[in-house]
Amino acid sequence: MRPVKKPGKKLALGLAAVALAGILGVALGPRLADWVLRLRYPQAFTQVVNREAEEFGLPEELVYAVIQAESGFDPTARSRAEAMGLMQLTEGTFRWMAAEYPPENGGGDIFDANDNVHCGCALLRLLLNHYEDQEVALAAYNAGMGNVDRWLEDPACSPNGRTLEKIPFPETAAYVKKVQRGQSIYQNLYGGRPPAA
Repeated sequence: MRPVKKPGKKLALGLAAVALAGILGVALGPRLADWVLRLRYPQAFTQVVNREAEEFGLPEELVYAVIQAESGFDPTARSRAEAMGLMQLTEGTFRWMAAEYPPENGGGDIFDANDNVHCGCALLRLLLNHYEDQEVALAAYNAGMGNVDRWLEDPACSPNGRTLEKIPFPETAAYVKKVQRGQSIYQNLYGGRPPAA
């Protein structure tokens, strides 16, 4: 017969942590929830995001939401599709945007936060101007203009040829929702205010 183990220190510490979290949750309420959300939705690279959002006439919250969805604010991120940097641009797209809208410092480093965000914002502006609908522009940012143009011509996806009722790629549909949700969270959390120091 095995001896019965008595609750150890780990269990006691775990219960104390749960109790403390509960007390803090009641005492701090929305402030704690905001603090947790700010960890998941930070305002990082603030100077470059503010500058490029202003230059291209984009809501800062949208730029932050795209960066959060694309790279989680990792400037060295690289996807399976070879998209790179904060805003996850392929080499071809990065070069195209850098040629059309040269970065201020003349740089061409896809992993440089300034160059990457500049070219990512340029692409977002181009897509918003072209499609005149944020959801469609975000779908094109993720799946490419060729795919989106085909979807807009398909009555099963777009009844009017301008908006998307259905996005055939599940990854793209999830991406668009994630960015839109992130934009809303950024707006509610920061409301256009600079991040707390």
